[in-house]
Amino acid sequence: MTTGAEGRPTTGSRRQGTLLCWLAVTPGLAFAAVRLPGLERSALVQAVAFTPYVAVGSVLPLVLALALRRRGPAVVAALTALALAIVVTPRVLPTGQPAADGPTLRVLTANLLAGAGDTGRLVDLVRDGRVDVLAVQEFTPDAQAELDRLGLTGLLPYRQLNPEVGTTGSGLYARFPLTEVGIRRNVGFGFSQAYGTLTVAGAPPVRVESVHPAAPYAPSVVPDWRTNLAAQPPATPDGQLSVLAGDFNATLDHAPLRDLLDTGYVDAADAVGAGLTGTWGPYDGDPIPPVAIDHVLVDRRIAVRSVAVRPLPGSDHRTVLAELRLPGRTA
Repeated sequence: MTTGAEGRPTTGSRRQGTLLCWLAVTPGLAFAAVRLPGLERSALVQAVAFTPYVAVGSVLPLVLALALRRRGPAVVAALTALALAIVVTPRVLPTGQPAADGPTLRVLTANLLAGAGDTGRLVDLVRDGRVDVLAVQEFTPDAQAELDRLGLTGLLPYRQLNPEVGTTGSGLYARFPLTEVGIRRNVGFGFSQAYGTLTVAGAPPVRVESVHPAAPYAPSVVPDWRTNLAAQPPATPDGQLSVLAGDFNATLDHAPLRDLLDTGYVDAADAVGAGLTGTWGPYDGDPIPPVAIDHVLVDRRIAVRSVAVRPLPGSDHRTVLAELRLPGRTA
C-alpha cells in the first residue's frame, strides 16, 4: 500500500482498499439476496445448491474488510455471513422429535444411475440395515432381474415396480403389505414415481413414494423441475401419514423443496443434524463439491431416530437410510 511522507496511506491507496473490499463483499451479498427470499431462477438454481459453501466463503470478505479497517464493507460482510449462517447452521443441529410410540420403520432410497449401481451392495445395505422400505430411481429391467437373483424378494416381498431402460424407471419394495399402489409420470424428463400405502402392525397406514423430479441441469429444464416439485404429494397433517423418499434434485436451499416441506414434512437428515451430508458429487468423477439432493421427507408426526448416508458403487448418488418411529395406531 502506498504511504505518504508520514507513513500513512495516501488517499488513492485508501480508495483502492475500499474498492477492493466492496468488490469482495458484493458477490456474497448478491447471492444472499437471491437465496434468502427464494428468488433462484434459470442458472441460479444450480448455484443455490452450493449455499453451504458460499456461507463458509462469506467469512473471507469480512476478514479482509476488518483487516483493512473498512467499516462499511465490514458491516455488510458481517450481515451477509450472519444471514447465510442462519439458514445453513440449523442443519447440523438435531431438532426435537414428536412423541411417536409406534413401530420402527427403516426407509432406504437409492438412485441406481440408469441401472449401473452395484445391486449386490444394495442388497447388502437392505439386509444389514434391516430395511423395511426401499425406494429406487433410475431403475431398469436388468437391475430388477439382478436384485431378484440376489434375493431381494425374500427380504422385501411386496413391491410396486416400473423398470424402464435408461433413467426414467422407479420402484418401491417393502417388507410389509402395499395397497393403493400406482405409478406417476413427471412431465418433461418423464421420470416415473412408484407409490403405495404401507400397512405396518401397530401404526396407521403410511403412503410412501419414490421421488424423482427433473434435474435442473440447464436453464431450459428449470420450468419442468419446478413443475415436478410442485406436483409432489403434499403432507396431510390431519390425514394420512406420508413419506417421500428419493432423488429430489434439490437441496434444502431451493425454494420449491422448502415449499413442499412447509406442507407438513420434515427432512430426516436435517432433523438429526446430518443435513449437510452430501449425497451427490463428486462420486461420478466430476470436480463437483458434494450436495444433499437425496432426501427422506417424513410427516411431522413421525419421529426420526437416525440417518445414515452410504456410497453405492457404480452410482453417482449415495444412499440415504432413515430409521423412523411411527405414531401408534390411536395417534
